[in-house]
Amino acid sequence: MRSRLDILALISFLTTGLVITRLTTRVREEAAVSDHQRRQVDRLYQLAQALLALDPEKTAHTRSIELFQDAFGLRAVCLFDAAKAEIHCTGNLPNGLADQTRAAYFSGRDSEDLASGVLTRCLRAGGDTIGAIGFAGLNDPELTAGALSALAAAMLERAHTFRSASHAAAAAQAELFRGAILDALAHEFKTPLATIVTAAGGLRELGPLCPEQADLTDIVETEASRLSLLTSRLLRTAQLDREEVKPQLELTDMADLVTVVAEQYSRQWSNRKLSIRKDAVATEVMADPELLQLALRQLLDNACKYSVAGSAVTVSIDLQDEWVNILTSNSGSFIRPSERTRIFERFYRGAEARHTAPGSGLGLYVARKIVQAHGGSLDLEMGTATYQDTAFRLALPLA
Repeated sequence: MRSRLDILALISFLTTGLVITRLTTRVREEAAVSDHQRRQVDRLYQLAQALLALDPEKTAHTRSIELFQDAFGLRAVCLFDAAKAEIHCTGNLPNGLADQTRAAYFSGRDSEDLASGVLTRCLRAGGDTIGAIGFAGLNDPELTAGALSALAAAMLERAHTFRSASHAAAAAQAELFRGAILDALAHEFKTPLATIVTAAGGLRELGPLCPEQADLTDIVETEASRLSLLTSRLLRTAQLDREEVKPQLELTDMADLVTVVAEQYSRQWSNRKLSIRKDAVATEVMADPELLQLALRQLLDNACKYSVAGSAVTVSIDLQDEWVNILTSNSGSFIRPSERTRIFERFYRGAEARHTAPGSGLGLYVARKIVQAHGGSLDLEMGTATYQDTAFRLALPLA
């Protein structure tokens, strides 16, 4: 009986020992796994800190992916930036890593090749795919690939945001300088123009002039007055560009206003066939005549400047659903389809406009600003008769 109890005790002891040994081994394994995970998390933390410490203004993508390589001991890393369509790589590249990274972005699918130890991940931000990253030699991809991809996406989005902000700030500063230069030049022109007009009048007072001298004096006075008008318009345009348009409304007959402006341009541009067509009886609106004249002058100025000598320039006035429509059209010029959505932007000038005539690129922007302040609209008319025609429609609510 005693021997039987001894045997049972021995079996229990051995069983307990085996269980304890197995539990101890499992605890050690789990501790090792936990320690490995802790080290990986620590590496990710250190990598995130290093990425945040980089200056986005001075740091290239290559330096950023070098941090990925150093932090996890990778053989190679490739980053594809979709915004710039550029691939950046570092390390000892295995064959095809750059192509696989680029292909991951265009296919929108992640990939993993266990045999070569290469894996690629798409980088996403705000629901959009902004690039892709490829790793060679990454251990424990199940544990770290997702976190590394998230860090790479954040790094890439940060670079895009900084680049966009820098471009916006530079564009705003450039526009500010352009406006200041236009204002300064217009002011500088006013005094010498006044002197020229005064001097031309003085020539007439000195005594009788021969016909040739009288003609030359008339030309000097006419052109100086025209340049003075252009300078005043440039000053007003620059002022309206910087400030909010506040029209002083009064009852205004648009047909009369258009006729006055069109007749001035008909005399000034005698080599254009300028005509007015009125298909409405009541054309009265609540408007600021001075501001609307500035907008109309801009449209007619463009129609005359960007058309060829002898071509037709037409101003049509009609009514449509309680709106007064003024359509200015000219033949012999066109606006490229790719530029039609941008012609009302500040300082924008199309390719044809830059080569045809000088300008500031403010005219259409300010003209639309004036019309919108009156509750109206100014748009490029898309349904022109031919590809060589350009037309703008100005619409104001009938009083």
